[in-house]
Amino acid sequence: MRLRPHETEIIGAWITKDGHVIADENESRIAWLIENAFVKLAIADGGWSTLYRDKEDHRLWEVTYPQSEMHGGGPRSIRMLTAAAATQKYEFSFA
Repeated sequence: MRLRPHETEIIGAWITKDGHVIADENESRIAWLIENAFVKLAIADGGWSTLYRDKEDHRLWEVTYPQSEMHGGGPRSIRMLTAAAATQKYEFSFA
């Protein structure tokens, strides 16, 4: 479930199974990472983008909702950000 060193992006999806919409493996993994492996640092875009730091390797990750037109904002995606990109978007100080 933890992130591997080579991973830089995970895109979640919702799938239909037995007539119900459920999270795919990636969406479930993103939820697990947010709850167990990440520390929230900042919010941008009215709450549609959130900056996290991985507790273990300290990489920065942004959680977004690329299909925001869907109910509830749709499934999430995460992507690794550089400190410079995070500072610019979130106006967050890493000092």
